[in-house]
Amino acid sequence: MKKWIPWIVAAVAALVVLASLRPRPESGFQTSAFGKLPVLLNGRIQPLDSVARNSLLQLRARQTVALEGRQSLSAIEWLMEVMMKPEVAEERKVFRIDNLEVLAMLKLAQTNKYYSFGELRPSYEEIGQQAGRVLKREEDKVSTPENRSVFEKQLMKLYNGVVLFQRLQVSLRPPNSDDFVAELADYQKSIAPGVAAVRASEAGEKFDKEAYDKILGELSQFQTAGRFAAFLGVPPTDLEKGRENWKTVGTSLLDSVRNGNISPAVAHYAAIVDAYRQDKPEEFNQAVAGYRQWLSSWFGIELAKGEHEFFYNRFQAFYQAMEIYVVAFLFAVVGLLSLAAAPDLSETLRRSAFWLVVVAGVIHTFGLVFRMVLEGRPPVTNLYSSAIFIGWGTLVLGLLLERIYKVGIGSLVASLAGFVTLVIAHNLALSGDTMEMLRAVLDTNFWLATHVVVVTLGYASTFVSGLLALVYVGVGVFTPLLTQKLKSQAPSVAGTDVSKALAKMVYGIVCFATLFSFTGTVLGGIWADQSWGRFWGWDPKENGALLIVLWNAIILHARWGGLVRERGLMNLAILGNVVTSFSWFGVNMLQIGLHSYGFMDGAFKWLMIFDATQLFAVGLGLLPLSYWRSFKAVEVAVAGSPAAARAADRARGAPAAVR
Repeated sequence: MKKWIPWIVAAVAALVVLASLRPRPESGFQTSAFGKLPVLLNGRIQPLDSVARNSLLQLRARQTVALEGRQSLSAIEWLMEVMMKPEVAEERKVFRIDNLEVLAMLKLAQTNKYYSFGELRPSYEEIGQQAGRVLKREEDKVSTPENRSVFEKQLMKLYNGVVLFQRLQVSLRPPNSDDFVAELADYQKSIAPGVAAVRASEAGEKFDKEAYDKILGELSQFQTAGRFAAFLGVPPTDLEKGRENWKTVGTSLLDSVRNGNISPAVAHYAAIVDAYRQDKPEEFNQAVAGYRQWLSSWFGIELAKGEHEFFYNRFQAFYQAMEIYVVAFLFAVVGLLSLAAAPDLSETLRRSAFWLVVVAGVIHTFGLVFRMVLEGRPPVTNLYSSAIFIGWGTLVLGLLLERIYKVGIGSLVASLAGFVTLVIAHNLALSGDTMEMLRAVLDTNFWLATHVVVVTLGYASTFVSGLLALVYVGVGVFTPLLTQKLKSQAPSVAGTDVSKALAKMVYGIVCFATLFSFTGTVLGGIWADQSWGRFWGWDPKENGALLIVLWNAIILHARWGGLVRERGLMNLAILGNVVTSFSWFGVNMLQIGLHSYGFMDGAFKWLMIFDATQLFAVGLGLLPLSYWRSFKAVEVAVAGSPAAARAADRARGAPAAVR
């Protein structure tokens, strides 16, 4: 039965994931069908579900809205309220405010972290004035966005959130519209007499004042909706001019004055809006189905892309992989700690952890590839995707190590790195759309697939060596396991001490990291020469990449020259985590240079915390061996000759190299 337990554990995890693929029954409004409708935002076609999720993440840092007496409101349900029932949406507590100074300015009590638009409305003028002051100082070059105080950063975040909320409100219907279908019909009738009245007025002739005022009032409403709408939701009716010529609802209605015809998409939106506002789910579902049918005739590609991205959003592959990584990590840790006391239990837990990591890795890989297909890009295009890819790279390396050194260390590293990198990716996603259009200099699939992928694999492998070194220090200081013998099918590994196995792992991964980081840096120089006319410019990002190459080279030369042994190798590998994290995140925080593409205000604190933990681990690694449980009996100095000390080391099971 024991040999089947790992398979059963992995099968259960896989079944839980597969269960999430089942269609979710919907009663009433079919929000999923509405969420799949395509729109154009941030330079790309995306479903309304993505608009909802990314908008809510920016406002609330979550993809759901908590409700009283109900578990939650999904992102697309919230967006439907914002666009079609704004009076209801304005009472939802979706604005997260953590800063006490901002709350004091708004005269709000710190009852919780979330506040509604209705609560902010009395202070909206003050928010706008304060934000205008900040922007004016930056426009006058008195200050810069990087020099904003904590209060100013939180204020601007709130201001941008309020503006986004208001833009979403006018994205599907003009402001103050209550019966959109009837208003469209009335507008259609008023176009001809209204245009005639405007032309007569401009010519100085007698004109119909009522028709004149009516058409101008309607156009004013449409102009507001067209100018401030958050996305382009109306596809072009003339495909000869290009499929990318999407418009906002308001702009489309303004353009209808020229030909007197209202876009079919706007008519479908009007039916959808009115059915939702009147709480008629059947009519709503029919209107959505009608619009989807119309889209399928002319915009089947865009409709299919919206459906695929909706599936990607709903499946949440990286979140599910993250959950399994946590379970696998716990299995791997317990299995490693029980290696000496309960070998059979340890083996069962080790194999369970391995197959759980495999399941998580399949999901991780699926999400990564699916995202590449959606974008039509290589795996790494921004900081968010780099975190996902680094996690994937560490996963592959960890599984390879586990197949060779069957002790659970590879699974431990793969699961820990996979979880941490996906957590980092989740927090990077809070800034908005993670699949937005690339900057012009990055818009090349060849270099994204070569330089970026290769150098990111260098990052991943350097982190793997650092994680292995952390395992070495943690296991050595707090457990007696470094002197345990390994069981492996590989003859060169069987019977090896855990300490020597870890040293081989770290050394091999550092060699791999050196090759990829060096190759990736050279490829980056070639790309820079093609883009900017110089191979190297001592840009902060370039210097950071060079630091990784130099640090890995230092580790190898120190090892080859005999300057360090096992413990020295581990400490240098841990410091490699500091160097790599600085190159990955730190140089972006400098806000200078040609490569600062992904600054995050909150990242600095976490980067410092991470670096502090690595330095603490190095401090543990420098402790005398007498403080290490794995070598507790070894005395640094033994009375007598150095030969006696070495003999004592061998007698007590401490490898001489760790000294």
